[in-house]
Amino acid sequence: MLSILIPTYNYYIFDLVTELKNQCDILGIDYEIICQDDNSNPASKFDNNKINTLDYCSFSSNAVNLGRAKNRNSLAQKATFPYLLFLDADTFPIHENFISTYVSAIDDSSKIVYGGIRYQDEKPAKQKLLRWVYGNQREALSVIQRNKNKYLSFLTLNFLIHKDVFASVSFNETIPNLRHEDTLFSFEIMKNNIPIKHIENPVFHYGLDEFEVTIKKEQESLMALKNLLEKELLPPDYVKISKVYFTIKKIGMKWLVANVFKMSQSLLHRNISSANPSLFLFDVYRIGYLCTL
Repeated sequence: MLSILIPTYNYYIFDLVTELKNQCDILGIDYEIICQDDNSNPASKFDNNKINTLDYCSFSSNAVNLGRAKNRNSLAQKATFPYLLFLDADTFPIHENFISTYVSAIDDSSKIVYGGIRYQDEKPAKQKLLRWVYGNQREALSVIQRNKNKYLSFLTLNFLIHKDVFASVSFNETIPNLRHEDTLFSFEIMKNNIPIKHIENPVFHYGLDEFEVTIKKEQESLMALKNLLEKELLPPDYVKISKVYFTIKKIGMKWLVANVFKMSQSLLHRNISSANPSLFLFDVYRIGYLCTL
């Protein structure tokens, strides 16, 4: 019935697998949990191999780094059941009925089901505040909020998909391994008129990066977005920031925005790395950086 697929990289996932297994066993369904490490740093020394001691669970490690898209596609190819539940390694179910809620959501019209994401209420250390604030305000959306933009509010860290559907819209392996593979995936789903059902079945997202890592990942994400736009894999108006970027280009102001960004970058850094980061200024930073590329 259900193949639970967990791609991981430098992350300990035994506790996550144990929780998922317990829920599946209580429910009495046919299942498998397949975990695939993408050639993690040996210094991590995470003992995920003990997953192989659990019934219906497996853990393996890639000999080379495949990247996020190819690693996920590889997991799907290994799956034996018709429904695939993708979970990121740094997530954890909030409720004890997490698996049963997904199983209950399965019907003939449910080709893709997205359960949502939450962040813990407790404020993290200052170094992780930007990622926490962004996650709470931009990602941890209610079903009502997500249904206003069913495709762009879809994140690939916690979703159920029929295997036949995944075979037709799998993650694009030709793009650079920089980020935005999930954005392209959601666009392909929309382009193919595949419906997404949004339900309230969230996971906690524990992988809060510190400020410098967040900024580095955001820069990679903007490079990836520019690549997708230049290759016309995404239309300019699909993502809000690219829509603003193309408007700036159209009126011939890209050079000005880029120069202003270079002069004000340290001031923007000061705010978005502070104890009270502004997401508006973070957006200004993102648009400015995009204009410099």
